[in-house]
This record gives sequence, structure tokens and C-alpha cells, in this order.
Amino acid sequence: MSNKITTIYSCSKCGAQASKWNGRCLECGAWGTLSEEIKDSRKDDKQIKPLAAVDLVDLSAVADINKSRINTNISEIDRVFGGGIVPGSLSLLSGEPGIGKSTMLAQIANGVGTDAVLYISGEESALQIKDRFNRLNCDLRKIKFLSENNVEKIIATAIKAKPGLLIIDSIQTVYSLSADSEPGSISQIKAATLRFLELAKQNNISVILTGHITKDGQVAGPKSLEHIVDTVMYLETETAHHYRLLRAAKNRFGSVNEMGLFEMTGAGLKEVTNPSGVFVENRGEKISGSIISSVMEGTRPFLIEIQALVTKTVFGYPQRKASGFDLNRLQVLTAVLTKRANVNLTNQDVILNVVGGLRISDPSLDLAVCLAIASSLLNQTIGRDTIVLGEVGLGGEVRTVAKLKERLNEAAKLGFKKAIIPAVDIKPNKLNITKIKRLLDLIDNFCLT
Repeated sequence: MSNKITTIYSCSKCGAQASKWNGRCLECGAWGTLSEEIKDSRKDDKQIKPLAAVDLVDLSAVADINKSRINTNISEIDRVFGGGIVPGSLSLLSGEPGIGKSTMLAQIANGVGTDAVLYISGEESALQIKDRFNRLNCDLRKIKFLSENNVEKIIATAIKAKPGLLIIDSIQTVYSLSADSEPGSISQIKAATLRFLELAKQNNISVILTGHITKDGQVAGPKSLEHIVDTVMYLETETAHHYRLLRAAKNRFGSVNEMGLFEMTGAGLKEVTNPSGVFVENRGEKISGSIISSVMEGTRPFLIEIQALVTKTVFGYPQRKASGFDLNRLQVLTAVLTKRANVNLTNQDVILNVVGGLRISDPSLDLAVCLAIASSLLNQTIGRDTIVLGEVGLGGEVRTVAKLKERLNEAAKLGFKKAIIPAVDIKPNKLNITKIKRLLDLIDNFCLT
């Protein structure tokens, strides 16, 4: 038996422990929250009583899960959820304050096909909630509201009302009696989330939590809850326009590669059914360094515009700048252009931009980026009815990309006439296809005009 009794100091706000007392917690920065505790680590194997064995579960005898999902009747949201909200699931919708989370929740509450929706808010009054719902033209007959911060009262009300969907706005404002810390702290939010997880699984009630994050992705909330919930969605803003991007960072019931696109209007979030029209500017004007390509977001392809600006450097070291594109990847492609395609960029600044403010990491844009750089350097243009797809290797070879056929079909549907793609065996469609094996072939032999 080993006897060891030590004194530790615990923070009542974040739960961090320290070996000595401080006026300020070194983890969360709160003042006066450290309190003394006695830690007894005595262990005696002889005093530990053996626990009784538990019954095993025969998986073959377990009833199959109900595969029917709750549709929000908003196709962009249903796509990100993986086809709708799974009954009995716990989801987390997070984003910066003021980005439109409450607006999206109101539209979800109005659109779901359940008999009743229970909306919980500890931040706003019933009058404020009704005013928002009326502005969004929501049907108030099936939506019930409760202004409460105590988790135990919320759960008791939900069990009695048995709603098809429970919405908590937001997780930072509620508190559970099982935790002693104040609302908004990490320990309090985790305790509340675990209680809502128990409610969802035992009563087959779908629960959606909202959580605020700061610009650096921190806070007492979303980042610490991702391993508890079933689905994690982030609502992001697109920098150039009034658009919102809904992405799934975690989804136990669907793909995490899906993206929903919305336009923020006075009547709420409006679905954007044609994302290609948002991220591709007027195709009638030819500009050097501007190339159209395609990316895949889950199962849906849409077109984007790549713009490059190449100018002679005024410094001793050429600059490489990228907006919406990986800077390290840009440096690799400029090195490949210089070495494999005889495009001298050693004394040229290269600035790259993805139109629309998107952040893209798809390797299928490599060939479009290289062609945009060459187009800007040579001050020549390529037709706006041409789409460019392909991954570029370090040897200057052009490789195929995933779901090439779907991307070409999307371009043909939007009126494109030509396509520059890798040399792969693909059935021709309405596009005039040019196949490229090496990057040098494209730069030397392809006429940009």
C-alpha cells in the first residue's frame, strides 16, 4: 500500500490544477478562482472489492436504427447533415457572434417536419424571439419557447413535452447543478452537454446546440465539445459578399466534405442553388492571369475563378502571396514552372487570389494556377469559355483528378465550350477537350489567345 496525501489548488472556472497557489489561473486567466483541495492518492489493493460482471449485448438481437431522418426542407442544410437530422442525435452549430446562427436555427425550427419544436434561449425574451420568427415568416403554431438557463429544468420540460427537435441557444448560457463553476466555463459547458447527450439518446429527441467562437477558434465551448456531439457544423462568412458557408467538421451519420452556401438577406438566409455563379465573375471579359477551374465540395462540383498577378520584384527576394490558396503549394508550383516549363520566375513577384474569398486546398487547381501565372507573365488571355483541370507533379507531369467527369459535366451545363485536362481516357461530351501530359506542352505549344 502506498500512502500519499498532497495539497493542490484547483480553478473553479476552468478546472485547471496547480501545485501552488496563485492569484491568477495560468490556464484561463481568471483572478481569485484557485482554491485549496486535498488529494488522497492512497491505494490498497486488498481494500478494493471486485465488481460484478455486467451483461453482454448481443448485437444481432439489437433492433436496427430508424433510418428515417428529419428534413428541414432546406436542401443546403439537409445536404450538410447528410440527408437530414438523425432522430436522437446531438448536433453543435458554432460560429462567430452575429454571423447568423440564431437566424438559421429559426429557419430550421420552421422547416422541420416534426409535430413540435422546443426552442430554448437564455439570452433573449419571448418577445424578442417572436419578433425574429415573425420577420422570418415562421409558423409559430408548432414552435414552443422556454426562457430558462437551468439544464435540469430544460430536460424535465423536454421529457414532458416530447418535442421532435430541441434547440438550445446557446450552450454558453445554460448551467447544470452537477458542476459548481459559473455558466460559460469549460467544466460547466461539458457537464451541460453530457446531460443533453443523455437526453437525446434515451428519449430519441434530436438536440441542436449553438456555441460562439472567437476569430481564433477558441472559447469555452465548441472546440472542447467536438468529441461529445454527433455532428459539428461551422457557419462561416465569405469575405467579399454577404454569403454564409455551412461546413461539417464532424458527422457520424454522413460526409464531412459537404458545404452549404447561403445569402444573408433581410428575410433570413436564402439558399444559393448555383454556387458557380457566385465565385465566377463576368465571363464575357478577358483578363490576363484569369483562369476558370472546378472544385468538389462533397458530392457537388462548382466552378471558381483563379487570378494571378506576376510583376517584376523590386526587392532582392521575389515575393509569393496567396489569398484562398495554400502558400506552400504556390511556392512548389512556381518552382515547377521555373524548372520544368522554362518559365523564369526568379525575379518575379507572384500574387494569387481565389475569387469570392473561398479557401481551397483541392490539388485539381494546380494546372489552372500554373496557367494563370504564365498568362499573367506573358500578358496573354485565355477564353472565358475554357475550364482547366489537373494536378501538377514535381516532374512537371499533369495527373488526373478525382471526379473529373462530374466537373466537366457541370462546366458543359453552364455553357463552357473547351476544357484542358490531363491525358486520361474519358468519353468526350459537349466540350472540346485538350489533353495535356506535361506542363511544358501546355506552356510551349498551347496558344493562350
